[in-house]
Amino acid sequence: MRQMSLRLVEGYRNALEGGYEAIAVASSLPQLISLPPDDLSAKQAFFVDVLRNVPNATSIYGGYPDGSYVQVISAANRTVRTALAAPDGAAFAVRTIAWRDKADVISTIRFLDANGGLINEHTFEYTTFDPRARPWYRSVAQYGHPISIGPYVTGTLGVPTLTMAIPMKGNRQIVVGINIHLQTVSNLLDAREISPRARSYVIDDHDKLVAHSDPAIMSKILGSWSEDGTDGRLTNGLDGSVETVMRLRQSPRYANGEVARFDLDGEAYLAQIAPVTFSGLFKGSSVAVIVPLEDLVRQANRQLVRNLLIAATFVIGGIGASILLSRLIGRSLFQLADEARRIGDLDFAGTRTSHSWISEINTLASALAASRRAIAQFALYVPREVVRRIVNPDGSPTKATRQEVTVLFTDIRDFTTISELHTPEDVVDILSIYFELLNQIAERHGGTVVQYLGDSAFVMWNAPIQDASHVEHGCRCTLAMKAAFDELNVKNRSNGQPELITRFGLHSGQAVVGSFGAISRQQYTAMGDTINVASRLEGLNREFGTSILASAAIHSMVRDLFAFRAIGPVKVKGRAEAVEIYELVQSEDLDP
Repeated sequence: MRQMSLRLVEGYRNALEGGYEAIAVASSLPQLISLPPDDLSAKQAFFVDVLRNVPNATSIYGGYPDGSYVQVISAANRTVRTALAAPDGAAFAVRTIAWRDKADVISTIRFLDANGGLINEHTFEYTTFDPRARPWYRSVAQYGHPISIGPYVTGTLGVPTLTMAIPMKGNRQIVVGINIHLQTVSNLLDAREISPRARSYVIDDHDKLVAHSDPAIMSKILGSWSEDGTDGRLTNGLDGSVETVMRLRQSPRYANGEVARFDLDGEAYLAQIAPVTFSGLFKGSSVAVIVPLEDLVRQANRQLVRNLLIAATFVIGGIGASILLSRLIGRSLFQLADEARRIGDLDFAGTRTSHSWISEINTLASALAASRRAIAQFALYVPREVVRRIVNPDGSPTKATRQEVTVLFTDIRDFTTISELHTPEDVVDILSIYFELLNQIAERHGGTVVQYLGDSAFVMWNAPIQDASHVEHGCRCTLAMKAAFDELNVKNRSNGQPELITRFGLHSGQAVVGSFGAISRQQYTAMGDTINVASRLEGLNREFGTSILASAAIHSMVRDLFAFRAIGPVKVKGRAEAVEIYELVQSEDLDP
């Protein structure tokens, strides 16, 4: 019923809007400004084109302030042809009144064929019709805006009509109007698609029955208007539901489309009411669709039985298919869930992508594979624990905070000379082997490689992963790196490769750790005096001929676990106070 009412409303609007658009265009045409009989051919040609393209219109016309008038009438309707006494072959009638204010007033009616050719013409010396006395002219000329009138009985044809009129732009005393026959409106109201007993009708803002889908009732409506021409309420009793609909549409609840139920003559009915106002015209008009509830229930019962039979036919096959499909989907989804878990754990082993017969699952699998590749590449540039926190929504944030860390800086002695003696490609290969070994040892001892700075590395403990024994692990890692690099240098000497003598600086203390940088570009690192001291300790190895220099903070916390050689207080660049330093020699309880 909602769909039908909306379609009826749309059809009703289209029947009227075509005419409204035509007169809206006409209101801006310069050839309609001049008083008849000037530019009569141009006026006539335009009006004929409008009637050809707006089949719902019965006539289009223009009224002028001197009482002159031009009207083109469609002769397709039998009632209109009879009223005009149109000759055979006449498709249009053109009525003109000119020079009304002069003694030689001209009033003519011309009949044209479908191609606009002249068939016949009559001239009258006097006419009582004056457009200035008609409601459509008076309203527009007085208020200067488009109006809608109707239904009413036209003065020329004597048929019930809906009228729309609009002032000419720049001169509201010139009015263009168009008429829609009520019979045309009735043809749009067929509601039998819902039910054979369904009907629909239009009620205007004065509770007048304008049009009805029942041809018999519509004929009586037309007859009533043609006979008295004053009040359509005389026909409201032709349909007993009209009074109920008039009462229902007073409620905003039902006037805006909610289905209403009511009883009439011992039978239940449903009513759908919809407003049909457009462009500010025909305010208060409504379309009502009335359907006996029994018709809908009967149809619904038939549909229910048919649907049950169809459902019974497919239910067994559907169960089997759903079980099979659920297993296929479940297996694929479990694989994707496992893949997502491994991505969250930064486990990038394996490259197989799950395949399914369901395209959406394949799309999801492809997206996960792309995510795995992207995160795997991301993890090459950012510490893995930081990556894990970024991709895991439940992880800890990487906002910069102050905390205790152990920091190691490494550097290769005379690396500039090594770079000069080898090609850039060889240097990259040498460093790749060196840093891979360094990274493996750092991860094995719980350290995070924060940065590679040329041939140097910056390793940190207790961030981003909390480590209660970070100082011990830093010392063991440093000793393990030195031992591993010593073994690497033995191989390099035998292979003709340069030795990579590495110096280490180790310090522990407070630092600000987290993400730093611009809004659009961030870097995970640590800042503070602790970082600077570790870097300076690495550089002091050149002065003392040592490999691993540690601060007093390191010595005080693990002196029972490792062997240190005291070097003494040393002035460090950038610090006013001297720093007590030690050489880390070896572990006393475990091999590094």
